[in-house]
Amino acid sequence: MSAVRRQLYPPIEPYAKGMLDVGDGHNVYWERVGTPGGKPAVFLHGGPGAGCSPDHRRLFDPARYDLLLFDQRGCGRSTPHAELNANTTWHLVEDIERLREMAGADNWLVFGGSWGSTLGLAYAEKHPDRVS
Repeated sequence: MSAVRRQLYPPIEPYAKGMLDVGDGHNVYWERVGTPGGKPAVFLHGGPGAGCSPDHRRLFDPARYDLLLFDQRGCGRSTPHAELNANTTWHLVEDIERLREMAGADNWLVFGGSWGSTLGLAYAEKHPDRVS
């Protein structure tokens, strides 16, 4: 078996970005990369406490996917920074659902790294019909 390491896709800039008011005094930073109308996908970063980086944008083929990345409550560019009030797993799950609705996706591919994979499982458990 050969040890082939997969390369990241070339650097890419967001075609859209913003802040979404998710309630409880929290606003989450989001950005979209890839092809509008492509296969919808969401990336869930690790942590808790980390945030998305430009390298995370490079995980999916931009010609095929419409990828949404966001900084979870209290993380990265989301505000307020490091806030723990109203910041539970289930708050984060509902934030993902709000972002899906905002993106206009019926369902999407959910992909997470480290803590993000756990969060993705919680989202799939709560919203199984929204995961492709």
